[in-house]
Amino acid sequence: MKPGTAGYSGTPLPRKLGIKPGMSVAIIGAPREFAETLGALPEGASLRSGMRVRPGMVIWFMRSAGEPGREIRRITGFAGGAPLWIAWRKKSHMTGIEPTGPSENEVRDAGLSAGLVDYKVCAIDATWSGLLFVPRRNTSVT
Repeated sequence: MKPGTAGYSGTPLPRKLGIKPGMSVAIIGAPREFAETLGALPEGASLRSGMRVRPGMVIWFMRSAGEPGREIRRITGFAGGAPLWIAWRKKSHMTGIEPTGPSENEVRDAGLSAGLVDYKVCAIDATWSGLLFVPRRNTSVT
Protein backbone atom coordinates (compact mmCIF):
# COMPACT_ATOMS: atom_id res chain seq x y z
CA MET A 1 0.00 0.00 0.00
CA LYS A 2 1.39 3.37 -0.91
CA PRO A 3 1.71 6.06 1.78
CA GLY A 4 -1.36 8.20 2.31
CA THR A 5 -3.93 5.58 1.30
CA ALA A 6 -5.90 3.22 3.51
CA GLY A 7 -7.76 0.04 2.76
CA TYR A 8 -8.65 -0.95 -0.75
CA SER A 9 -10.43 2.19 -1.90
CA GLY A 10 -7.33 4.18 -2.70
CA THR A 11 -8.91 7.16 -0.92
CA PRO A 12 -6.18 9.34 0.62
CA LEU A 13 -5.89 8.62 4.33
CA PRO A 14 -6.17 12.29 5.36
CA ARG A 15 -9.54 12.45 3.56
CA LYS A 16 -10.73 9.19 5.20
CA LEU A 17 -9.81 10.62 8.60
CA GLY A 18 -11.55 13.93 7.85
CA ILE A 19 -8.47 16.15 8.02
CA LYS A 20 -9.36 19.48 6.45
CA PRO A 21 -7.25 22.38 5.13
CA GLY A 22 -5.82 24.46 7.96
CA MET A 23 -6.71 21.88 10.64
CA SER A 24 -4.38 21.23 13.57
CA VAL A 25 -4.33 17.50 14.38
CA ALA A 26 -3.01 16.33 17.76
CA ILE A 27 -1.32 12.93 17.58
CA ILE A 28 -1.01 10.93 20.80
CA GLY A 29 1.02 7.71 21.00
CA ALA A 30 1.47 7.36 17.23
CA PRO A 31 3.93 4.91 15.74
CA ARG A 32 7.12 6.55 14.45
CA GLU A 33 6.15 6.06 10.81
CA PHE A 34 2.65 7.54 11.12
CA ALA A 35 3.43 10.84 9.36
CA GLU A 36 4.78 8.86 6.40
CA THR A 37 1.75 6.55 6.45
CA LEU A 38 -0.53 9.59 6.50
CA GLY A 39 1.12 11.13 3.47
CA ALA A 40 0.45 14.63 2.18
CA LEU A 41 -1.89 16.71 4.32
CA PRO A 42 -4.40 19.21 2.96
CA GLU A 43 -3.05 22.74 2.56
CA GLY A 44 -2.27 24.38 5.89
CA ALA A 45 -3.08 21.27 7.96
CA SER A 46 -0.51 20.31 10.59
CA LEU A 47 0.32 17.47 12.98
CA ARG A 48 1.14 18.19 16.60
CA SER A 49 2.55 15.63 19.02
CA GLY A 50 1.04 15.44 22.47
CA MET A 51 -1.48 17.59 24.27
CA ARG A 52 -0.26 21.18 24.17
CA VAL A 53 -2.46 23.17 21.80
CA ARG A 54 -6.25 22.84 21.43
CA PRO A 55 -6.70 20.76 18.25
CA GLY A 56 -9.23 20.60 15.47
CA MET A 57 -8.97 16.79 15.70
CA VAL A 58 -7.22 14.22 17.91
CA ILE A 59 -5.84 10.84 16.83
CA TRP A 60 -5.01 8.67 19.86
CA PHE A 61 -3.17 5.38 19.35
CA MET A 62 -4.20 3.17 22.26
CA ARG A 63 -1.52 0.66 23.19
CA SER A 64 -2.94 -1.42 26.04
CA ALA A 65 -6.30 -2.80 27.08
CA GLY A 66 -6.06 -0.95 30.42
CA GLU A 67 -5.52 2.40 28.75
CA PRO A 68 -9.13 3.31 27.82
CA GLY A 69 -10.43 3.57 31.36
CA ARG A 70 -7.38 5.42 32.65
CA GLU A 71 -6.96 7.96 29.88
CA ILE A 72 -10.24 8.52 28.03
CA ARG A 73 -11.56 11.35 30.21
CA ARG A 74 -8.24 13.22 30.13
CA ILE A 75 -8.01 12.93 26.34
CA THR A 76 -11.67 13.82 25.71
CA GLY A 77 -11.22 16.85 27.95
CA PHE A 78 -8.20 17.89 25.89
CA ALA A 79 -10.12 17.33 22.63
CA GLY A 80 -12.75 19.78 23.89
CA GLY A 81 -15.48 18.53 21.56
CA ALA A 82 -13.20 18.10 18.53
CA PRO A 83 -13.48 14.81 16.64
CA LEU A 84 -11.47 12.07 18.37
CA TRP A 85 -10.08 9.05 16.54
CA ILE A 86 -9.16 6.21 18.86
CA ALA A 87 -6.91 3.73 17.08
CA TRP A 88 -6.12 0.20 18.21
CA ARG A 89 -3.75 -2.44 16.91
CA LYS A 90 -5.54 -5.06 14.86
CA LYS A 91 -5.42 -8.46 16.56
CA SER A 92 -3.54 -9.93 13.60
CA HIS A 93 -0.69 -7.49 14.38
CA MET A 94 -0.32 -8.01 18.12
CA THR A 95 3.25 -8.76 19.17
CA GLY A 96 4.62 -10.54 22.19
CA ILE A 97 5.51 -7.11 23.54
CA GLU A 98 1.89 -5.87 23.49
CA PRO A 99 -0.30 -8.98 23.72
CA THR A 100 -3.18 -7.32 25.55
CA GLY A 101 -4.13 -4.42 23.31
CA PRO A 102 -7.73 -3.26 23.28
CA SER A 103 -10.32 -4.70 20.92
CA GLU A 104 -12.73 -2.64 18.84
CA ASN A 105 -15.47 -3.36 21.38
CA GLU A 106 -13.28 -2.19 24.29
CA VAL A 107 -12.47 1.02 22.41
CA ARG A 108 -16.16 1.61 21.64
CA ASP A 109 -17.20 0.88 25.25
CA ALA A 110 -14.58 3.30 26.58
CA GLY A 111 -15.81 6.05 24.27
CA LEU A 112 -19.46 5.46 25.11
CA SER A 113 -18.72 5.47 28.84
CA ALA A 114 -17.05 8.87 28.42
CA GLY A 115 -20.17 10.39 26.84
CA LEU A 116 -18.99 9.98 23.25
CA VAL A 117 -20.63 8.32 20.28
CA ASP A 118 -18.78 6.63 17.43
CA TYR A 119 -19.93 7.04 13.86
CA LYS A 120 -17.09 5.97 11.57
CA VAL A 121 -14.46 3.24 11.38
CA CYS A 122 -11.27 3.44 9.34
CA ALA A 123 -8.42 1.09 8.44
CA ILE A 124 -5.50 3.43 9.11
CA ASP A 125 -2.98 0.96 7.74
CA ALA A 126 -2.29 -2.78 7.81
CA THR A 127 -1.65 -2.63 11.58
CA TRP A 128 -4.06 -0.01 12.98
CA SER A 129 -7.81 0.59 12.81
CA GLY A 130 -9.68 3.52 14.31
CA LEU A 131 -13.11 4.61 15.49
CA LEU A 132 -14.17 8.25 15.19
CA PHE A 133 -15.97 9.71 18.20
CA VAL A 134 -17.70 12.98 18.95
CA PRO A 135 -19.52 14.12 22.12
CA ARG A 136 -23.00 12.66 22.44
CA ARG A 137 -25.71 15.21 21.81
CA ASN A 138 -28.22 15.85 24.52
CA THR A 139 -31.34 14.31 23.02
CA SER A 140 -33.67 14.55 25.97
CA VAL A 141 -37.14 15.74 25.16
CA THR A 142 -39.01 17.96 27.59
